[in-house]
Amino acid sequence: MTPKKNIEILRVTHLRGPNIWTYRPVIEAWLDIGELEDFPSNTLPGFYDRLTSWLPGLVEHHCSPGVRGGFLQRLQEGTWAAHIVEHVTLELQTQAGMRTGFGKARQTSKRGIYKVAFRTRQETVGRAALQSAVDLVMAAINDTPFDAAACIATLRDQADSLCLGPSTSHIVDAATDRRIPHIRLTEGNLVQLGYGCAQRRIWTAETDQTSAIAEEIASDKDLTKSLLKACGVPIPQGELVRSADAAWEAAQDVGLPVAIKPLDGNHGRGVSLDLSDEASIRTAYAVAKEHSSGSVIVEQFIPGNEHRLLVVGKKVVAAAKGEAAWVVGNGASTVTELVNQQLNTDPRRGETEEFPLGLIKPAESPEILLDLERAGLRPDSIPAAGQKVLIQRNGNVAVDITESVHPSVAAVAALAARVVGLDIAGIDMVLEDATQPMSRQRGAVIEVNASPGLLAHIKPVNGSGQPVGKAIIEHLFGTDKSGRIPVVGINGTRNTARMARLLAWLVHISGKQVGLACEEGLFLDSRRVDARDSTHFDAGQRILINRSVEAAVFENPNASILAEGLPYDKCDVGIVTDIGWQESLRDFDILDEEQTFKVARTQVDVVLPSGTAVLNAAEPQVVELAALCDGKVIYYGLDEHNPVLDTHRRNGERIVFIRDLAIVLAAGTEEIALLPLSDLKPAKAAQPEMVMAAVAGAWALGIPVELIAAGLRTFESNPKKTPY
Repeated sequence: MTPKKNIEILRVTHLRGPNIWTYRPVIEAWLDIGELEDFPSNTLPGFYDRLTSWLPGLVEHHCSPGVRGGFLQRLQEGTWAAHIVEHVTLELQTQAGMRTGFGKARQTSKRGIYKVAFRTRQETVGRAALQSAVDLVMAAINDTPFDAAACIATLRDQADSLCLGPSTSHIVDAATDRRIPHIRLTEGNLVQLGYGCAQRRIWTAETDQTSAIAEEIASDKDLTKSLLKACGVPIPQGELVRSADAAWEAAQDVGLPVAIKPLDGNHGRGVSLDLSDEASIRTAYAVAKEHSSGSVIVEQFIPGNEHRLLVVGKKVVAAAKGEAAWVVGNGASTVTELVNQQLNTDPRRGETEEFPLGLIKPAESPEILLDLERAGLRPDSIPAAGQKVLIQRNGNVAVDITESVHPSVAAVAALAARVVGLDIAGIDMVLEDATQPMSRQRGAVIEVNASPGLLAHIKPVNGSGQPVGKAIIEHLFGTDKSGRIPVVGINGTRNTARMARLLAWLVHISGKQVGLACEEGLFLDSRRVDARDSTHFDAGQRILINRSVEAAVFENPNASILAEGLPYDKCDVGIVTDIGWQESLRDFDILDEEQTFKVARTQVDVVLPSGTAVLNAAEPQVVELAALCDGKVIYYGLDEHNPVLDTHRRNGERIVFIRDLAIVLAAGTEEIALLPLSDLKPAKAAQPEMVMAAVAGAWALGIPVELIAAGLRTFESNPKKTPY
C-alpha cells in the first residue's frame, strides 16, 4: 500500500546564532512523518526516479557516504522522509541561488517525529524552501504533478528580493574569512561588521567613512569636473545647459563631436556619445533631461574605450574595460531579434544583480534608439546581411584588466577619488589603452561614482575576479584588527545571573563600558535599561550593536540556546557551572543530563582560540567540555586537592580554589593572589563557587588581580545599589 498521509510540519524555529547543531544560523523544523516511518525510500515505487528527475542536483549531495552521489546511494538503500526533506530543502535553496551545505535529521523520543535542521542565509526563504520540500517529497511519493521549475523560480525571486546583494555578500564573506563577525541591521544591505565600539558599517560599497559631502559632490557632475580640473585631473571640456538650443551652441563651442549626459545621473543612464549633428544633439539633450533633476552637460567626446577603476582607500584595487555592443544583420531578423539572438543569449546577461551585464532592450532605451536613428534604423528594422549595427556604446564594462593598468592611469584615478573625498569610488575613464602612460594618450576622467557597483570586478565577463571585498575589509580594519570586543558567555543553573552581574562589575571597574544581558535585566554602562529577563537573542543584539559598548557579558540558559541560539558568534570567555537538566527543557525534547550536555557544549564550542573556558572542576560532565575548547581552560573548585585541579596545575595551567577561607589564583607552581572571603559581603561569601567563577572569568580577561579584589569588596547584590 502506498502511503497517502502528508508529512506534517509541527514546529519551525529560526536559530539565529550558534546552536546545538552548528556555529551558524539554521532553521530547526519538527516533522511528523506519520505512517511513512514504516516506508523508507527504497519501498516507494518510482519515488527515486521522480525525485531525481525534478532535482538532478541531488547527485552533488555527499551525505554520510562522503562522496558525490552519496545521498542518492542512501535513497536507493532506504532512508526516511525527514532525511529526504532535509536534502531537498538544501537543494531548493541552492537552486534558488542561496547556496548552503549543512543539514541534519534526527529522530526525537516520539516515534515518527524528527528534528530537521538546515543552514539558511535568509529565514523567509528558508521557511518557504522547507514547505516546498515537503510538498515536493509528497508529490514524488504519491506520484502527483509538481512543477519544480516554477517552485525554484519563486524561491529565486524571494532570494533576490530578501538576501544580501552580491556586492554586499562579497564584502561580508571577506569579513568572515577574517573571522570578523557581522550583523545585518536592516532587510536591505546595511550591515554591521564587528561588535560594539570595534564595529564598522557598510551599505553595499559605502562605509561609515564615506562622506555625505563627498557623495553630494559626486552626484553633481559639473561641480566634480570643476574640482578635478582645479587639481590637475584630466577631464573633457564641457558646459552646463538648460535647453536644446543651448546644447547645440555649447557643442559648437567645445568642439564636435560631443557627449551629452545628465548633471546628476548615474549608471550611464541618459548618456549619449560621439554626437556631431544638430538633430542628434537636440534628441540627446531630451534623453539626458529625462534622467536629470536639473541641467544637462555637453562635453568633448573623448575617443577610446570606457573603463571603470575601483579605488579603495588611496589605491586602485580593480579595473575593468568596456566594449561597445554590436550585432550583425542576416537580412531576415529585426534589430530587436538580432539583439536577443546575439547579445541577450549570453549567460552573463540578466536582470538581477548577480549578472555582470544587463539585458539589452532597444525599444526601451532612448540612448540606443538615438544611435539606431543615426544609422537610419529602428528596433523593428531589418539590417542587411553582414551589416554591423552599433547597439550600445557604454554599460558593458566587464573585462578585467587590473594587472595591466599603467601606474600613471591608476594615479589619476586615485587622485580623482581623493579630490572628491570618497574613501571608495568608481572612477570612469575614457582611455585609448589603459596599459600606456597618460602622457601618451588622450585620456580623461569622465565621472566619479559614490557607492560603485562591484559585480563587474567580482565576476567579470573576461579575466579573473578581483578580491575587492578583501580590499574593503583591509581598508576598514587594517590587517590586524578583528572588529571584536571582549565577550563573556555564562551557562549553567547555579547563580548564573548574579555571577554575570558580578563579572560585569569587575570588567566595569577595569575601565570599560560594559553591556550585560541576564535574567535580572539589560544593563548598559552601569544603568539597568530594561528590568525584564534579557536572556534572549534580541537583548544580546542590542548590546552588540551599541557603539559605546567596550565589553559584553551574557547569561545563556540552556532554554535560550535551544530556542534562539547564542546572540554572538564567538566569545573570549565561556563559563559553565554545571550540566543541570531542568523541566523546561522537556519542551525541546531534551530529557536528561546526557542530552543537556550537548546544549551546554555550545557555550564552549564558541570560545575563540585566543580565549578561555572557565569550568567547574567538581562536575565530571563539565570537565569533559575542556576537550572541546579551542582555547585555554581555567578550572575552579572548592577543594584544592581535587584531582582535576591538581593535574591541571601540574601541567602549568591556571586554577582557582579555596584555601583557608581565601580565594587562591594559581598558575602552575606560582600562586598569583589570595582574596580573603572575609573581605566580601556576607551574601557573596556564602556563595564561594559563584565568586570563584566570576573571578576566574575576570582573570581570563586579563583584569589585574588588584582590581578584581577591589571589585569584590565593592559589589552589592542589590541592583539598586550596584547596577551590575
